[in-house]
Amino acid sequence: MYPQTQLAFVDVERVSGHLCGRYRAGHFRGVATVVLKLFQIIQPHVAFFGEKDYQQLAVVRRMVRDLNVPVEVTGVETVREPDGLAISSRNRRLGPSERAVAPVLYQVLLAARQSVASGERKAPAIKEAAEQVLHGAPEVRLEYFELVDPDGIQPVSLVTTPVRAALAAWVGEVRLIDNLLLQPPTY
Repeated sequence: MYPQTQLAFVDVERVSGHLCGRYRAGHFRGVATVVLKLFQIIQPHVAFFGEKDYQQLAVVRRMVRDLNVPVEVTGVETVREPDGLAISSRNRRLGPSERAVAPVLYQVLLAARQSVASGERKAPAIKEAAEQVLHGAPEVRLEYFELVDPDGIQPVSLVTTPVRAALAAWVGEVRLIDNLLLQPPTY
């Protein structure tokens, strides 16, 4: 993919600037660049990306839209273990006690979903209620927990349309990410 020094890159600004982009400088520039190179080589009609890495999916969708790449980008729902933990190759790095506590991340997301379903619309209140779940898991170090619009990955202050609750946390020495779509009820 890189036979010589790379001088041209794809940078999907704004969409890549929050969430993981804040903590992993240059990561999404690398993702967008290599995905565009693959699209140019393979020229697929459809490309599937998992929703577990939702920000990556949003970056690729925006790149395709902005650069008129003739590819339909389709999100694939996150696959979960029976206890709710999102399936990831990183899970293998968790020790037994860490693996036992890791499903709390999904419980945080479910608490946010429940808060929205119960009528809460203010993002700070939704986040505070959801983060209460972590009080029973002091070994989890939350890196971020945000409510963002699904297209631009920008933080929202009020939930009036569907949003993504997204988080990253350290469980021991393993960084895990997860997210969940929150849809306010329509009355």
